[in-house]
Amino acid sequence: MKTMVPAGLTGLFAGLLALSAPSGAHAQDASAWQKDRHSSIQLLAGSRSGGTVLGGVAFQLDPGWHTYWRDPGDSGVPPRFDFSKSDNVASVTALWPAPQRFDDGAGGQSIGYRTGVLMPLRIVAKHSDKPLTLRATINYAVCEKLCVPVEASAELAFNSPASTSDSALHAALATVPKPAKVGDDNPLTIRSVKREDKTVLVDVTAPETGEVSLLAEGPTSDWALPAPKQVSSGPAGARRFAFDLTGLPPGATAEGAALKLTLLGADQAYEFDVKLP
Repeated sequence: MKTMVPAGLTGLFAGLLALSAPSGAHAQDASAWQKDRHSSIQLLAGSRSGGTVLGGVAFQLDPGWHTYWRDPGDSGVPPRFDFSKSDNVASVTALWPAPQRFDDGAGGQSIGYRTGVLMPLRIVAKHSDKPLTLRATINYAVCEKLCVPVEASAELAFNSPASTSDSALHAALATVPKPAKVGDDNPLTIRSVKREDKTVLVDVTAPETGEVSLLAEGPTSDWALPAPKQVSSGPAGARRFAFDLTGLPPGATAEGAALKLTLLGADQAYEFDVKLP
């Protein structure tokens, strides 16, 4: 099955991982690689200025292996992060770069990253004038034909007023889907979201050339919505995607549910927060 990913981002992922491996002279801006059998992780520290700083966690994977996005698709588990043992950290928000969709080997589709990914972290310090050390425990899965669970730990002090990791972190930040609203005046956007009984129809405006893919998430992680598929019944000038409202947890209702739709284009990606009618 052909990978569905913004083409301009595919090569960028590899470049980001190369940038995230600093020389020994600049090791203070990145932790040592924590290696497992088929993968490695590393923390990166951005420049320290003010109360909010940019960091990152880099995943490197052996050829043929993959890991998962926050919504893994039909199979897999997303990475889980624990930063509770950090010093002088009020909060950490993981920012997820645009993922790929690929065959999971069992007739379904997974959503995630192949070769690796550099995931930006938005870190808020408790006290902007005091030392900050990020300590992370990361549980994730790497898969080829079978999946292997991994637990890795790393720590890194944020001390540099001008970090050598800044360029890699800001390049990774550019791969994170941008917030957007339905009907925005962009070349790539969602025009409308409709519901017909148990089916959601999403009409997309997109350039005539280039692949477009749509991902759908429910309001909580226990929703398991099917992958939207492009259909031929859309209005003129639009691409229509459809998915059924299946995979809801017990007791949940679709009426008024808050969904997150991620639209992936050739070199752009956007996120839309919508409420079902």
